[in-house]
Amino acid sequence: MTASWTVSQMPDCTDKTVLITGANSGLGFEATKAFASNGATVIMACRSTERGRRAAIEIRDSIADTGATLNVRQCDLASLESIDAFTTGVERDYDRIDILCNNAGVMAIPRQETEDGFEKQLGVNHLGHFALTGKLLDLLLENDSPSRIVTHSSGAHEMGEIDFDDLHRERSYGKWEAYGQSKLANLLFAYELQRRLEAANVTDTLSVACHPGYAATNLQYRGPEEAGSRLRLGLMKAINAIVGQSAAKGSLPLLYAATARDVQGGDYYGPDGVGNMRGGPEQQSSSEASYDRQAAAKLWERSEELTGTTFTFVLD
Repeated sequence: MTASWTVSQMPDCTDKTVLITGANSGLGFEATKAFASNGATVIMACRSTERGRRAAIEIRDSIADTGATLNVRQCDLASLESIDAFTTGVERDYDRIDILCNNAGVMAIPRQETEDGFEKQLGVNHLGHFALTGKLLDLLLENDSPSRIVTHSSGAHEMGEIDFDDLHRERSYGKWEAYGQSKLANLLFAYELQRRLEAANVTDTLSVACHPGYAATNLQYRGPEEAGSRLRLGLMKAINAIVGQSAAKGSLPLLYAATARDVQGGDYYGPDGVGNMRGGPEQQSSSEASYDRQAAAKLWERSEELTGTTFTFVLD
């Protein structure tokens, strides 16, 4: 693994089925493009199928004929009903998934709730992906070749704290505190999932995590737009232009975690530059709180209760 690692070093993905949430924009768009360029079948899980179809057309027009298939499907991670409908359709039409990329997310938005009453950042970034992964687990385990589950976190997890007494931040809400909590939850989930796979003697399915550093995407704009702050929106655009690396560069840790041959279960990848904000993918350590097994087990239990999703690690 070196700072010069690029998509050109990705293994051939022909005959691989990849599912990416948030596939129509930003990091998800770039990851979808990279997988398709390497011949994969990509299930593009998008909140808006219209935007998903436009993205798929753009990707097809920009890559050579690799035999890739892009399948756009509607999935709103802020709705357990939508997740259930989406996973039911995927299970009907596919007999396996090789790579699941839990990528979609929202960042630093005014307090909102999902359709099911969850604080939206926790609901979309963590609980939605928890339910999605649990419902698709059989397709990852029922596989003749190794499979991976990659969960996208953020350096912002370091400021996160799981408030089990006010998980949905009903008593006290700060948009960045809630975002940090959701990104810490991503890591607690990814690591706990790997531990549970190992406890069930599942060796061919790995759970790993990553973060993009500072990648300039539309994710940074949603909070100011929803708050109606033109000043903050302009400031964020300026910061993105000066500090951020491209979405294509930001997607490299995700792509490395999903495909590189030296990846191990429980690994965490991010950019190797100053402050881990830019650069090529490397293995890193996350915060001390992210390795708290007691907190991870408690969050897992709460996530099962809230989503009604249980994970079955042993197949019939």
